[in-house]
Amino acid sequence: MTEDLDKLTKELNERIMEDMRKIYSEKVIDYFLHPRNLGRIDDPEGYGKITGPCGDTMEVFLRVINGRVAEANFMTDGCGTTIACGSMVTELVKGKSINDAGEITRDVILENLGGLPESEQHCALLAANTLHEALKDYRLLEREPWKRAYRKV
Repeated sequence: MTEDLDKLTKELNERIMEDMRKIYSEKVIDYFLHPRNLGRIDDPEGYGKITGPCGDTMEVFLRVINGRVAEANFMTDGCGTTIACGSMVTELVKGKSINDAGEITRDVILENLGGLPESEQHCALLAANTLHEALKDYRLLEREPWKRAYRKV
């Protein structure tokens, strides 16, 4: 009985992956199944949180050293494409200057993921906007560091 269940599970997983490959690039599937940089950063230098029109919420945490993004993590309660986009945006931003990080857009994320169906491209916009919110937070705290004591992250 266990062997039959294992066989059915394997067949079902293969069908699911086959169906996913009809819609998504291998990179989207990989970044969804094996997300990079998932998790919080304690006391980040930059933090952004946005809820998109679909209801998915994303948070981006930045650690900045000498004006460059040294570490970037994300959290989301979203779908697989939101996970893939959050994962990609954190990979793209690492090592970039704050100004260069601001150049990461929805289209840059989509290009690096190999595209998404039109109905799911808003996930890349959510990731880009959340990154920009974290960069905005970083810039604000650089100008007014006393606000860090009152920030709730």
